[in-house]
Amino acid sequence: MTTALSPTVLIVGGGPAGLRAAAELAPRVNGQVLVLERESVAGGIPRHSDHPGYGLRDRHRFLSGPRYAKALRDTALRAGAIVMENATVTDWAGDLSLSVTTPGGRITVTAEAVVLATGARERPRAARLIPGDRAGGVYTTGHLQNVVHLKHGSVGRRAVVVGSELVSFSAAMTLRQAGCRTVLMTTEYPKPDAYWLFSRIGVPWLRTTVATRTRISRIIGRGQVTGVEIENIDTGERRTVACDTVVLTGDWIPDNELARAGGLDLDRASRGPLVDPALRTSRPGVFAIGNLVHPVDTADVAALDGAAVAEHVLAHLSGSRPAADRTRLRAAAPLRWASPGVLRGSDPEPPRGRLLVWSDRYVPFPLVVIRQNGRIVARKRLWWPAAPGRVFRVPSSILTEVDLAAGDVTIGLGE
Repeated sequence: MTTALSPTVLIVGGGPAGLRAAAELAPRVNGQVLVLERESVAGGIPRHSDHPGYGLRDRHRFLSGPRYAKALRDTALRAGAIVMENATVTDWAGDLSLSVTTPGGRITVTAEAVVLATGARERPRAARLIPGDRAGGVYTTGHLQNVVHLKHGSVGRRAVVVGSELVSFSAAMTLRQAGCRTVLMTTEYPKPDAYWLFSRIGVPWLRTTVATRTRISRIIGRGQVTGVEIENIDTGERRTVACDTVVLTGDWIPDNELARAGGLDLDRASRGPLVDPALRTSRPGVFAIGNLVHPVDTADVAALDGAAVAEHVLAHLSGSRPAADRTRLRAAAPLRWASPGVLRGSDPEPPRGRLLVWSDRYVPFPLVVIRQNGRIVARKRLWWPAAPGRVFRVPSSILTEVDLAAGDVTIGLGE
């Protein structure tokens, strides 16, 4: 027997984005706001990250991951939202209906608006095509933090971390708490991906080094990792580093299975749902927020997406519909993707007045160039870098001179 529920707003995903959206919407919606979370406790990735660094942009406090996750969950519940945990969405049952599996049985949930906040994940070893032995001791950051912080398990004594972005340092801090030293961090880029100050402080504090322009060419170990082979990308020179733990960080992909199953338009580069500045997807009444859309940004930015989407969901519930005009915003190399990927003339600014862009190359003082029909319509020099491994933020005011009736728009970098 299948139970039917009919909340006014259904939010899929109980991480920072989904919980913040629920907290904003619950007091203002005439009806129920329901959050579905597949894990046993809502809170998302921060719940697994037992170290400080969360909440600065949205809560204006410096919190540990678990405290931040709890604060978001408590705020949503106090606001009147219903958070259903251990609830896994399996498929669509209609345009605004979803099939859900819970310990108590199957449920069909039909709402007037659906917000997808399913987040992103790191690609595992198989997806990265790393050769070598099938040894134990290979983790992604999420798996590592689940073992250490939630299950209180143990890992090895010497680790190599693949990556040097913010999440890579998060993994290294988790390893340190577990009594495992990070003997090396590797990156294919010419410098660490994390913010300069973070790298400058984090590397000596962790007693590690960062090998730039390198990659793992082989994992060594029968049964358990005993080492990795590191290759210099420029020279081809290889060396072996002894370790018993390997952590694969970064290389994000959205948890987009539900969006794909629903036939939502996806960005081919980011693989997340295409959204407009109001965070609407290609299906009326379905919104997408957080790291499902821009993989991957910080937890507090994802939460601010949740705050921003609330106004647009309320507008939809009151009968507002987007204009028919629709122009694509595309990224040109070395930029990989840009969000929002759809522009409409009647829309407000995107959240925080920023375009979110991913760069595959480090550019210290980038000249951002907007082109339309082969013509430069705007350019702006920015005084912060475009860097791999973290989202590059561009003021959306750069689109002021764009003619949305004149075709697709491209964002790129000039010399």
